[in-house]
Amino acid sequence: MKRARSSLVHQLAYAAKNPDRIAPHLRRLARDTWFRLRTRDHVAYYRAVMKSDTARDPEGAVGSHTHRRWLALGRMQFDYLVEHGLKPDHRMLEIGCGNLRAGRLFIDYLHTGNYYGIDISPDILMAAQNTIVGHGLNHKVPYLTPVRDLRLAFLPGEHFDVVHAHSVFSHSPLHVIEECFAHVGRVMKPAAWFDFTFDRTEGKEHHVLREDFYYRTETLVALAAGYGLRATFMDDWERGPHKQSKIRITKG
Repeated sequence: MKRARSSLVHQLAYAAKNPDRIAPHLRRLARDTWFRLRTRDHVAYYRAVMKSDTARDPEGAVGSHTHRRWLALGRMQFDYLVEHGLKPDHRMLEIGCGNLRAGRLFIDYLHTGNYYGIDISPDILMAAQNTIVGHGLNHKVPYLTPVRDLRLAFLPGEHFDVVHAHSVFSHSPLHVIEECFAHVGRVMKPAAWFDFTFDRTEGKEHHVLREDFYYRTETLVALAAGYGLRATFMDDWERGPHKQSKIRITKG
């Protein structure tokens, strides 16, 4: 059972077992307080988090603390989507594309011009450009765009076959997720699907330092249904090594 990491009992137990993590947590806490005082909303807050993390280590900023881990997590995302329906001729929108941990593989696999990556962090998109150059993917003409929100208003209707968001909703309050659900259906083709991961809890929903958010599956399923979207929990993803859970959304 996935329990609340924000509870004092959990934090004290974790600190007792991992004393080396106390100092990093205190640094995160201080940064969290500073950014909350200086930013107007969650998107601005998390953009500041990404700027800070990217300056230190672009791969670490997307949750990979070694290059080997960065490669492995990208491959895991890619393999799963290919096994579950991604085809080279599909148009793909990746929300929160980061520095193309998985995007580099999608770009290489998809037909030229069929990959669209968006992110709220201009800094991580600069790192994504380096990934394109470093992996020799210039000729595939990927689209990379910074965004202020998830309204997707600049994108054409019924354009994408696949939408993907890995480790995005795990860092998003519910109103940001709802904004995405309210608008993502417009850019999806009738038979399109949208895969996203999230941090799942079976207890009380909570967040840790406004950076990590934990939701019950039924909360996200019901939220999607409110916008005419059908959500399916992808239980086979749970058998993999990633700690997050995955839901697939289709239209109607």
